[in-house]
This record gives sequence, structure tokens and C-alpha cells, in this order.
Amino acid sequence: MQLSNSEEQLMEHLWKLEKAFMKDLLEAYPEPKPATTTVATLLKRMIDKKFVAYNEFGNSREYYPLVKKTDYFSKHVKGLISNFFNNSASQFASFFTTETNLSTSELEELKKIIDSQIQKKKK
Repeated sequence: MQLSNSEEQLMEHLWKLEKAFMKDLLEAYPEPKPATTTVATLLKRMIDKKFVAYNEFGNSREYYPLVKKTDYFSKHVKGLISNFFNNSASQFASFFTTETNLSTSELEELKKIIDSQIQKKKK
């Protein structure tokens, strides 16, 4: 199950806050802020999709994520590699490094990350 762009944006705020009441979520948005009803509708959809849950305190609900950010984006990247790069991580890496205009220092940092992972796998 996937989130829409507006749901993803709200989820980003919730991941950052870890748990939040409606007023906290509204405050997290830049101007112009969405209507309370819009955020409430998004939250309901995200609850239905099992991305968000809440605890009730009187008339207030404190929302919290049920899905970790890393898990959500990991699934997206795996889907991207599977759907657009024939399930080839090296094709994805080649596209990513050539088409995103990375600087030399960014490429060197990526190389360090990859070298580090290679060393971990050898142990």
C-alpha cells in the first residue's frame, strides 16, 4: 500500500514529531497551512491504510506512525529497482550516479559507503 504525495508530506511531519496532536501537525506545515478538515481526511485515509494510529485523550487524538520511515522508503527503492531497472541494483546505481549530476565529493562519499558495506559483507 502506498501513500499519496499529500499523505507522504503529512507522514514526514509525523515521523519527525514521532507523535502529535492535530494542532502539532498543522503547526509543522509551512504557510499556507492546509485546512484542519484536509489534514483530518488525510489522517483518516492513513489510519485506514494502517500507516497511522492514535490514542484518545478526552476529545483529542494523539497520532503516531505505525510504519518506520526507513521501512517505507526501503520498500519504495526496492520497487523502483524492480520496476524500472530490471531488478538490477547496478543499473540503478549507474543511472543514479550519471543522471543526478553528483559532485566529485558526493561520488567519493558514495564510494566510501559502498566500500564499507563490502567490508561488512566479507566478515
